[in-house]
Parts: sequence; C-alpha cells; structure tokens
Amino acid sequence: MKPATLSRRVQNRDKLEADILAEAVQVFAETGYEGASIATIAERAGLSKQNLMYYFPTKQALYQRVLDGVLDDWLERMDVLAHAEHAPEDALRAYIAAKLSFSREQPAASRVYALEVIGGAKLYGAQISARVLPLVRKDLEVFERWIAAGRIAAVNATHLLFAIWAMTQSYADFSAQMCLVLNRRQLTRQDYADAEQTICAMVIAAVQPRHA
Repeated sequence: MKPATLSRRVQNRDKLEADILAEAVQVFAETGYEGASIATIAERAGLSKQNLMYYFPTKQALYQRVLDGVLDDWLERMDVLAHAEHAPEDALRAYIAAKLSFSREQPAASRVYALEVIGGAKLYGAQISARVLPLVRKDLEVFERWIAAGRIAAVNATHLLFAIWAMTQSYADFSAQMCLVLNRRQLTRQDYADAEQTICAMVIAAVQPRHA
C-alpha cells in the first residue's frame, strides 16, 4: 500500500473515531452509562451499530475511551498549579481560570466524569486513582512550599482543592439549575467571568498570610 493511501486511511479512521467519541460524550452525559446504548450512539454518529463496534467492540470500551479523553483534558488544566513558578495568587488565579474554562468548553465531558464519580467510580475508579492522585500530590507539595516560605496561610490544601473543584465544576454539572435561577437558556461568557472573579476573591482571601 502506498504511504499516501495509508495516511488517508489513518486520517479517516481518526476522524471517524473522533466523531463517535463526540456523540458518545453527549449520550453518556444525558443518560449515564447504564442508560446509554451503542445503537443510539451509532445512530447519532451516522453509523450502523456493527460499524461502530468495529472501532469500539463494547459499550464499556467506548465509555472508558471517553473518560480517558475527559481525564486527559482535566489533568492538563490541573497541571497549571503543579508547575507553578509564579506568585501564589497568580498561580491560583490561573488554576481557577483553567478549571472554569473546562466547565465552559466541555460541559458534557464534565458531566460524564461527575456521573461516574457520583455512581462510585465503579468502572473508572482505578484509572482515576492512578492518574489523579500523583498530580494532586504535586499540587499539595506546591502548597507546602508556599506555606513553609510564609507566602500563604497554613491552609488545609486538600480541602481547598476540593472546594475549588466543586465551585468550578458546578458551572458544568449544575448549569441547568443556574440557568433556571438566572432565567436564561444558557450561561454566558459574562457569567463565567463573574464566577472567576468571585471564586478567585474567596480563594485568595483564604490563603492570605495571617501576620501578627
């Protein structure tokens, strides 16, 4: 087979897999793992069930591939803090902005991840432990260095991270409730800007050093 022909086949396969995954994210976000079906995802992707199963032979294989992609994106944004070289305030602002950006750009992906965790992470718990915990430890080491140097208050960094995750991810996972309260069909960029300003203000205030 000619290299050009092989390259086109690879490109076509990659695009088809990307299309399948894009539809799968939406279906899993809407119905959860148990409610989703390969037939529904295939129909939305414009494929037969048999064609889809050529690429993803089981629903669990497709689900795990979806979550792999979600976690890749989520961890990439978390990495902002683990390699922080700036002042604590700047690093925390960048971290919060990155997490809110994920909620704004990938709301369905965030909901898929949330549903898996709420359900006890039965199908993806091992991957979460293997990939999230090492990065969280790096983040906590950053906080420990800041605390030791007197750059921030002696906060419970673990629970501060939990609070940041909850505040930022709620703009994806509970956006429907927020829209009802705000009386609009969807959250706006201004809503996310206001959220970022508010969350940053609370977090920065929480870590301010307490000088005697």
